[in-house]
Amino acid sequence: MNPAVVASTPASRALIASGAVLAATGIALSACAAHGGGEDKASLQTAALFAFGHGIALAALAPTAMRALARSALAMLLLGVLLFAGSLTAAHFHGLPTTLAPFGGGLMILAWLVFAADALRR
Repeated sequence: MNPAVVASTPASRALIASGAVLAATGIALSACAAHGGGEDKASLQTAALFAFGHGIALAALAPTAMRALARSALAMLLLGVLLFAGSLTAAHFHGLPTTLAPFGGGLMILAWLVFAADALRR
């Protein structure tokens, strides 16, 4: 990648750092599901998968997100995965309802579509 093309704004650095933290959280959640007790390990594994995968995506895509639309899509992606994986994790550990998971999932879908639209506009 050409260093002149890579965005180095505070927003892109925050998205990269958030992606790295999400990926680390995904690994921790996966380990907890694999080695910890509890009945519903599947929902925790799902949260881990989405946190890890979208964390990697954020860390990889944020440096190249030059336009506001792409950065907005990545911010929506971050919020979506926080709502989705966070809701599943809170349900697993604290017995809370997963009412935010569908909204988070929908937001992730929308974010990917907005990112695709931005890519087509280049």
